[in-house]
Amino acid sequence: MAGDMNLLKQARIMQERIQEVQRELKERIEEGSAGGGVVKAYVNGQGEIMGVKISEEVVDPDDIETLEELVAAAFKNAVEKAKELEAKEMQKATGGLSLPGMNF
Repeated sequence: MAGDMNLLKQARIMQERIQEVQRELKERIEEGSAGGGVVKAYVNGQGEIMGVKISEEVVDPDDIETLEELVAAAFKNAVEKAKELEAKEMQKATGGLSLPGMNF
């Protein structure tokens, strides 16, 4: 019985750590870039889009397609970084324990 109570206590502590990490991830911003940095995209640690910055030099009304590709690539890069950050922080919070239904 004492073992079960200890296990429940540990699970509750881990759940609190995970919730804290999720709150922190919402505040952390990852930057992705494309075209050598002429397009930068920003997402938080939960993958939510926070903004985009585009250098004037890449804005060409006759070539919108390239700009669209650069924006998409920058966001893809930022989201990949956010996923890596989330996985790393969750790994710390769970002590490396793999939990069913948790994809990090």
